[in-house]
Amino acid sequence: MELFRIKNDLPFMRHALVFNAISLITFVLAVFFIFHRGLHLSVEFTGGTVMEVTYAEAPQLDPLRNALTAAGYTDTQVQTFGSSRDIMVRVPNRAAENSSKVSDKVMATLAAVPGPKGELRRVEFVGPQVGEELATDGAMALLMVVLGIVIYLAFRFEWRFAVSAIIANLHDVIIIVGFFAFFQWEFSLPVLAAVLAVLGYSVNESVVVFDRVRETFRNSRMRGLTVPQVLDHAITSTISRTIITHACTLMMALSMFFFGGPTLHFFALALAIGICFGIYSSVLVAAPLVMWLGVSREQFIKAKVEKEEAVV
Repeated sequence: MELFRIKNDLPFMRHALVFNAISLITFVLAVFFIFHRGLHLSVEFTGGTVMEVTYAEAPQLDPLRNALTAAGYTDTQVQTFGSSRDIMVRVPNRAAENSSKVSDKVMATLAAVPGPKGELRRVEFVGPQVGEELATDGAMALLMVVLGIVIYLAFRFEWRFAVSAIIANLHDVIIIVGFFAFFQWEFSLPVLAAVLAVLGYSVNESVVVFDRVRETFRNSRMRGLTVPQVLDHAITSTISRTIITHACTLMMALSMFFFGGPTLHFFALALAIGICFGIYSSVLVAAPLVMWLGVSREQFIKAKVEKEEAVV
């Protein structure tokens, strides 16, 4: 499916140095903010109190959040689970407060809100050790995804494509985390899931472009094209598909961002950032890296082996 078709190839590789310079600057800034400011981690990573409260009627969540914020619980998460009558409250640890009394204060705050009254069903105290384990598991999951992508691309294409794609896609991941570090947005398990989703999503776009590069190299009618021209042709011929795919997924992410409520807010935000930078990196970062690493037509064309004729 194509919305349009461009007859003449756009000279993307003519500006490859500019694209790589922009990528390097944004990558360095993201790394700087990650180490300088750090991440604002959620309860899952830092530890805290998790409470399940049930109501006879579905409560309005915004008044509950506002009441807890006014009571000093500024980073508290309030969301429904299971049904609209059941809510989950996550309260981060605070040094000056005994965790055993948190549930009593939270329930007293919720009881003061006009409307239906809730009943406490379950209270769990999540320690910092659990948060450290989750952070370690998350980093391990990211590492396994990266290794799997590298192995897949190396077998399907060639090691130059694998290295280029993973550098470009890690570029997206670091920039997403850099945004969260710079603005001190809450980094939670849903955000980590969004980061992993963006990693796989960006690889899909890289595979499409790389597959067209391989086809162009093998096309006997295009043997006169140089490597930059082959890359320009591959990007230009897939640009309509790229616009359709990214526009649709971005609309989905923005719909969750504007209408999904606070529960999906940062998850959708991470997806939207990743999709926008995924367009740039998959096309304008990975392709120049392949060129710098020395891709050539000979790597995709098997040399013909002449058979010796039998002498009678």
